[in-house]
Amino acid sequence: MRASYLTDEHEMFRESLRKMLEKEAYPYFEQWEANRDIPREFWLKLGENGFLLPWVEEQYGGLGLDFSYSVILTEELERVGAGLASGISLHSDIVSPYISTYGTEEQKQRWLPKSVTGELISAVAMTEPGTGSDLAAVRTTARREGDHYILNGEKTFITNGMHADYVVVVCKTDSQVEPAYRGISLLVVEDGMPGFKRGKKLNKIGMHSADTAELIFEDVKVPVENLLGEEGRGFYYLMEKLQQERLVVALEVQVEAEVMLELTINYVKERKAFGSRIADFQNTQFKLAEMATEIDMGRVYLDRVIERHLNGEAIVKEVSMAKWWISEMAKRVAGDCLQLHGGYGYMEEYEIARRYRDIPVPAIYAGTTEVMKMIIAKEVLA
Repeated sequence: MRASYLTDEHEMFRESLRKMLEKEAYPYFEQWEANRDIPREFWLKLGENGFLLPWVEEQYGGLGLDFSYSVILTEELERVGAGLASGISLHSDIVSPYISTYGTEEQKQRWLPKSVTGELISAVAMTEPGTGSDLAAVRTTARREGDHYILNGEKTFITNGMHADYVVVVCKTDSQVEPAYRGISLLVVEDGMPGFKRGKKLNKIGMHSADTAELIFEDVKVPVENLLGEEGRGFYYLMEKLQQERLVVALEVQVEAEVMLELTINYVKERKAFGSRIADFQNTQFKLAEMATEIDMGRVYLDRVIERHLNGEAIVKEVSMAKWWISEMAKRVAGDCLQLHGGYGYMEEYEIARRYRDIPVPAIYAGTTEVMKMIIAKEVLA
C-alpha cells in the first residue's frame, strides 16, 4: 500500500531515479565497495539529474519540493547499498538543512547551489575521540580573535570526512558558561583553510564504500562570516535538526530490512535441502512470517511518522521510537536472513553478507539505541 503522502509525481521521480541508478550505480557498486569510495563523478550525475537537495528553493538551484522526495532518494540509494545512501543522504538531508535554515543569504548563495549540483560535498563534525552522544561535552574550541575564530580540536567517525568541501563543525565558543551546552556554536570550515587536516580514512566493519574519516583542526582561522546562526545557539540548532537526521536513519534501516527479506525469500524458494525447498520447511515459514510482520509494522509506523514530520510537527519521541525499534529489528532480520542462507550467507558473493555487515551501525550513530530510550522515557514522564 502506498503511503498517504506519495502521489503520482513522486512515483515519476522514483522511476526516473531508478533508471539512473540502474545505469550509473548498480553495475559499479561492488567495485565501489572494494575501492572503499564513491567517485565524485557519481555525485555530479545525481546533481545533473536534479536528485540532490530536491527540497531547496529554486533560487538556489533546487526543485522547491519537500522532504517526501528526499524519502524516495534515500530509499532508492539504500536499495543499492548502505554505503551509497549514507554519505549522500547525509549531504542532501542532514547537513544542507543547517545551511538553509540558519544560514545568511550570503551563506546560502555560497554553499547551496553547488551542493545541489554535487560540486560541493558537505559533512557535519559532531563526534570526538572522547565524546559521542554527549554533545554538550565537546572539547573542540573556537576562540574569537578580531574577524576570525581560532579553531582547535579533533573529530572522528565523520561521514564524508575525506571528500567534504565544507564541514559544519560543532565547537565551544564559550567554555565557561553554565550549563555547558549554551557555549556551543556551529562553524563552517572549508577545504583548504590552513590548519584543517584530514586524518586517516577509517577502516570499518561494513559500509565500505562510505567515506568515514578523522578531522583535525589546528589553529584554523575561520572567518566570522562562517558562523552559522548565532553564537552559543549551536546546541539548540542540533536538537532541532536531529529529528530529521534520526528519521533518515530509521528509513535507511527499514529499507535494509525489506531488501534482506526479499533476498532471503528468493533464496529459500530456489535452495533445496533433504529433497525439499528450504521454503517448504515449517521453521523457514515461521521465520519468514515473523520477519514480514515486524517489517510491515515498521513500515506502517515509519510512514505515519514521516507524514507528521512533513506536517511540521515536533515528534521527537516518535522519531526516537522509530530509530531504536527499527534499527534493532533490522539487526534481528539480518541474523535470521543470514541463517536461512546457511553457509552461503557467509560468502561475500552473496549480497546478504554485505547487508549483514552494514546493519549494526545505525543503532549507534545519530544517537545510540540507549540514548533513544532515554529520550523516549523523558518524554513519557514529562
